[in-house]
Amino acid sequence: MAALASPLLAQSVLAQPSGKSDILRVGLIGCGGRGTGAAAQALEADPNTRIVALGDAFKDRVDLCLASLKAQKNVADRVQVSEDRRFTGFDAYLKVIESGVDVVLLAAPPHFRPIHLKAAVDAGKHVFAEKPVGVDAPGIRSVLASCEEARRKKLSIVSGLALRFANGHRETIKRIHDGALGEIRTLQANDFRGTIWVKPRQPEWTDMEYHMRNWYYFTWLSGDFNVEQHVHFLDTCAWIMKDEYPVSAMGVGGRQVRTGQEYGNIFDHHAVIYEYASGAKLHAYCRQQAGGVSDMSVHVAGARGMAVIDQRRYEISAEKSWRFEGERNNHFVTEHEELFASIRNGKPVNNGNYMAKSTLMAVMGRMATYTGQKITWDQALNSKEDLSPQNYSWDAKPPASEVAVPGITRFI
Repeated sequence: MAALASPLLAQSVLAQPSGKSDILRVGLIGCGGRGTGAAAQALEADPNTRIVALGDAFKDRVDLCLASLKAQKNVADRVQVSEDRRFTGFDAYLKVIESGVDVVLLAAPPHFRPIHLKAAVDAGKHVFAEKPVGVDAPGIRSVLASCEEARRKKLSIVSGLALRFANGHRETIKRIHDGALGEIRTLQANDFRGTIWVKPRQPEWTDMEYHMRNWYYFTWLSGDFNVEQHVHFLDTCAWIMKDEYPVSAMGVGGRQVRTGQEYGNIFDHHAVIYEYASGAKLHAYCRQQAGGVSDMSVHVAGARGMAVIDQRRYEISAEKSWRFEGERNNHFVTEHEELFASIRNGKPVNNGNYMAKSTLMAVMGRMATYTGQKITWDQALNSKEDLSPQNYSWDAKPPASEVAVPGITRFI
């Protein structure tokens, strides 16, 4: 525990593990909509937290985040970010980490998660890491190494794969693990949703700023939407399979509706078949197109029955059928409650294994749909494809953004 950098924690939390009067100083890295939401949820989770530092590539995002947090009456008085603790630029994350915080919330675009996580762990900070935690295999290998270092330092790492913190998911999957369905044979993950924001290019923007402003649409920044969004449902399936991961993946994908330049180089649909060593298969479907049916759910078929899991319905149909009728919780708050509790009670939690491997599972699916090839788990984990730019500056050239063509695009 000597790795904890804050004198406040060294004197209070460590000496008094249950001391509810101890203040945890929290810094936010990545001040977009998800980061702003995470900061508010962190404050809601523990009354003895303070947001004391904000960092983002863009000043307008820092300003908007601060204004949004200050407008929320239930947390406004604990948003204590002085002018000298509002950091911007590609190095803003380092300045947040060095500002005397005890906990950092990582919510910048996924490309930056491995870099930011390593810096936070090296500095001895506890971490909340939004999903996904990388966009390529080198990044995921870095995350695995950082999480192992966090384990050695007795630091907590909590993942933003929030469905693992939902009461309904927890109870349903516990019953599946206890044998309600028997041997799992087939899973299906549906993620059918509409479109999201696009930010029109402004004349003064460099290519790098354009990519950063529209990070969702560039594979090097988001990983593609099957990584950025669908990872929630892939992770639910990994959880059902007791964190066993598939041995191979193959699938189809492409751009059918979002074909303009404003949509960068990501696909708008993916369909992937993952195969497990046992022979069980996961059929994973995701689509982001306007005007279609919405369905975000996981379906499980076992030797003795079936289950449906979504945020409205939790049901098991078997010899003893069951439906979840327990208390619903705000799992986005619960994940922070459990993070802060682990810090205060001196019992670190580390979600590093599943947050990294579920991200790799999503990246593996993208590799399969982009190339048209069957990709094994070992190939995906050991891939040499590095989506990083040569350097991080506003006049730097961003990575190539050609649209993948299955059968032509090569696996690297």
